[in-house]
Amino acid sequence: MSKRDYYDVLGVAKGASADEIKKAFRGKAKELHPDRNSDNPDAESQFKEANEAYEVLKDGEKKAAYDRFGHAAFEGGMGGGGGPRPGQGFGSGDFSSAFSDVFEDLFGDFVGGGGGRPGGRRAARGSDLRYNLRISLEDAYNGLQKTINVPTSVSCSVCDGTGAEGGVEPATCPTCSGMGKVRAQQGFFTVERTCPTCSGMGQIIKNKCNACHGAGRVEKDRALSVNIPAGVETGTRIRLAGEGEAGLRGGPPGDLYIFVEVAEHDLFERDSANLYCRVPVSMSKAALGGSIEVPTIEGGRSRVQIPAGSQSGRQMRLRGKGMPALRGPGIGDMFIELAVETPVNLTSRQKELLKEFDELSEDNNPESKSFFSSVKSFWDGMKG
Repeated sequence: MSKRDYYDVLGVAKGASADEIKKAFRGKAKELHPDRNSDNPDAESQFKEANEAYEVLKDGEKKAAYDRFGHAAFEGGMGGGGGPRPGQGFGSGDFSSAFSDVFEDLFGDFVGGGGGRPGGRRAARGSDLRYNLRISLEDAYNGLQKTINVPTSVSCSVCDGTGAEGGVEPATCPTCSGMGKVRAQQGFFTVERTCPTCSGMGQIIKNKCNACHGAGRVEKDRALSVNIPAGVETGTRIRLAGEGEAGLRGGPPGDLYIFVEVAEHDLFERDSANLYCRVPVSMSKAALGGSIEVPTIEGGRSRVQIPAGSQSGRQMRLRGKGMPALRGPGIGDMFIELAVETPVNLTSRQKELLKEFDELSEDNNPESKSFFSSVKSFWDGMKG
């Protein structure tokens, strides 16, 4: 049976680029891998066929020879760069040569003969830490310097973070030769797993430090001074570089992220840089007009003039009395919202005066007059 054209095997055109060829092989490898096709007895042979095609087409010299002479380029001593002879089949070593280009991307735990980096994890970075900080609205307005206690891991001072007694440098792991991983042959491909001796560190410690037991770090609470800028809002995140957990065996530390929560206030409601304050006023003051004194966030007072005839919900603005902007110059405004209050627990005399006032107020309630006029028109229309 004649061999299939390598371009047909991978499903690419003859003029395909190296990236297109590699992408096509990735797709074929994922589609035909025997571990994913246990019900297809031909999957392994098709898989090897795709690997064989890729081994030739990924190599510039072999590809040029194949484009010129076809399969004959690798038979009878013709050109091809002295590479493996696809017609005679590929051993597990040759298979690894081609498949290592894509296997790790596809399956993660496996590689086909590609080299790992010795001791890839020996300087593992420490974890980032999160600290939730709750502050008052006044603190958010003024900004503050605050000391916080953070439980974390710090570099061991006894061994200088090496994990070894006396600060001696760790030795290369004899099992994986510093690779951090070991390989085992399974069928026609190689399985790569974390080294059980050094747990992937690539190094071992013969005499572990008694203080940190070989970790190079110890648990400890740290007191840190944090600068909270004026204008922070709930959700503001402050990053302190290098203040996170210490790295394993001398690795770089992580970062500390402070998440700010601004507590609700009894008087003010915040919307970005603006503040809102709901102020109750008496019915008579709302009707006659007058001035009231309102608090401001910095602890001061402002006098506000209420126009005669003000209704509930009316807002008045105090410019520059809001919150400072977190980024850039400027200060928000403060809005006073009036809440006209209905009197309660009236005395007999107060009731008499209100009844008399009500009898004389037929033309003093324009909103009520307009509403009931609309109601009357609605009922008349329903009768019609």
